[in-house]
Amino acid sequence: MKDHFIKVAALTPDIRVGDTDFNTDNIIDGMKKAAGEGVKLAVFPELCITGYTCSDLFLQDILLKESLNSLKRIISASVNMDMITIVGLPFMYKGNLYNIAAIVHAGELLGIVPKMHIPNYSEFYEARHFTAGHDEVVYIDIPELGDYGEAVSFGSKLLFEASNMPELVIGIDICEDLWMPVPPSCYHAMASATVIANLSASDETTGKDIYRRELVRNQSARLICGYIYADAGEGESSTDLVFSGHNLIAENGSVLAETKRFTNEMIISEIDLGKLTSERRRMTTFNVTPPEEAGYEVIYFTFSDITETKLTRKYEKTPFVPNSIDDRNRRCDEILNIQAMGLKKRLIHTGCKSAVIGISGGLDSTLALLVTAKAFDMAGLDRSGIQAITMPCFGTTDRTYQNACTLTQKLGATLKEVPIHEAVNLHFRDIGHDKDVHDVTYENSQARQRTLILMNIANQSNGMVIGTGDMSELALGWATYNGDHMSMYGVNCSVPKTLVRYLVLYYAETTTDKELKDVLMDILDTPVSPELLPPKDGKISQKTEDLVGPYELHDFFLYYMMRFGYTPSKIYRLAKYTFADEYDDETIYKWLRKFYWRFFSQQFKRSCLPDGPKVGSVALSPRGDWRMPSDAAVSIWMKELDNLNPAQQ
Repeated sequence: MKDHFIKVAALTPDIRVGDTDFNTDNIIDGMKKAAGEGVKLAVFPELCITGYTCSDLFLQDILLKESLNSLKRIISASVNMDMITIVGLPFMYKGNLYNIAAIVHAGELLGIVPKMHIPNYSEFYEARHFTAGHDEVVYIDIPELGDYGEAVSFGSKLLFEASNMPELVIGIDICEDLWMPVPPSCYHAMASATVIANLSASDETTGKDIYRRELVRNQSARLICGYIYADAGEGESSTDLVFSGHNLIAENGSVLAETKRFTNEMIISEIDLGKLTSERRRMTTFNVTPPEEAGYEVIYFTFSDITETKLTRKYEKTPFVPNSIDDRNRRCDEILNIQAMGLKKRLIHTGCKSAVIGISGGLDSTLALLVTAKAFDMAGLDRSGIQAITMPCFGTTDRTYQNACTLTQKLGATLKEVPIHEAVNLHFRDIGHDKDVHDVTYENSQARQRTLILMNIANQSNGMVIGTGDMSELALGWATYNGDHMSMYGVNCSVPKTLVRYLVLYYAETTTDKELKDVLMDILDTPVSPELLPPKDGKISQKTEDLVGPYELHDFFLYYMMRFGYTPSKIYRLAKYTFADEYDDETIYKWLRKFYWRFFSQQFKRSCLPDGPKVGSVALSPRGDWRMPSDAAVSIWMKELDNLNPAQQ
């Protein structure tokens, strides 16, 4: 539960219709199994104590009596379990029969919530037996439960909050409630619920599982919540229907766990409450009304121990890049279109028929050239108006030079070579810098000389300079101020380095030109480098990731810091968990410190960025997505990192 994780489970026990003792034995076994796995919230199906398909047996007094006896057993069994258990049963109140969820914790019945929407169509005739629930919360005594049944809260407007984990606020849907135009969970979430438990008995028909899955997934996205869906399964009557036990756990639009249908199983995952509260904090249109003002009663409970939850859910190493090949290709095509459309608009607005790009044979300038060619096609402009300028200097290798030339020619752009050795040496003489001292002045003089040339050629051709720098470089400040940092439109400004690679790969795999594909594949195989230091034996000597760290780590850090506002300790924990097979703790810690230090110290470069298109949920534009003082202190972030140092553990 540390770092705002809560381990949850959806369980489908084996049942026999009407056999409350058998069903309760299996429910309690499931509770023990879940508790043994560290689960803190376990959800069982609708009417699981009796079985959903009892039909007119629900009108039998003995079944209702034994249901309460079973609930009493479940409450008693929970005494030593630090876990919320939610079970379904029929319940009589003032002459009406209700389909309810009972919420149990550590030997206490916290409350009971009735189903609000009672179906009376096709295969479901619940209205024959059950009454729709009521909003008003009443306090009732249930003598059959003994001490457990005194002054129990009963009503649909109940929320259950952990007093020592206030991010966890539980609301209840019961099956049909979710299928309504406005499910009760919508109101629960707007009154602060972060996790919705749905006790369900949804029969299986062809294709229904797809709809059900999307319903749960979309509801979790709409409400920015965790959604636990526990479904009835084998053991229910098959007189007319079959139930598959289709359990789902979703979080803000992502399905974290799902059972194979037609098996009675338990699924477990961890809901990240920190992510949910962060998303709600960012979305100012998600206005939560205090529960009391919305007519809700909040029932508080306390977990006896806030421990570190063992993670089982998967985190992608490249969060900016979809894992599925089909999704990745779709994403790449979309992003290339967004980039090109942004540039097309700027070209048409300014009347420019010329674009100037510094082409190095590296990934970023390659992507920028591909995007510019696409934008020229969209705008109906001749690609010869794209001026690709190669500016070899001290660190240029033959491999990157030849790739830059071949790429330009294959795309139909105009290639121009402007060697800058003499100009840079002259500049060194003018400012009194020793050309044999390979320091930051040595490197940045080359970068600024190149930008000067690009800007002036753009003036000559009445064109604009297209920026090539990517978002990862901007995050780390890995750009020369007023050098490659500056342009008239930066097409890659919100594309992280890990995604740049896949965009170029996608272009290579979809082109029909073999020579173009070959040069793109060789560019992909070339080490990332600014090529500002002389090569060794004709090969690149300056490798960016040796200096600032692996981009896959930095993009991981960037995503979780920017997207969800995670603390350094939580990011470190997730990185160790995700990259355990690639990097040791010391290496991850080293580059995480570097990331934070550079991110804060280099904000001044991001405060004056050129325009460029946003392509994803994370961007660093100072005009909208990231507004940060250039002189903000990093001290509290570094202080937390100091306490994480693996060398001192």
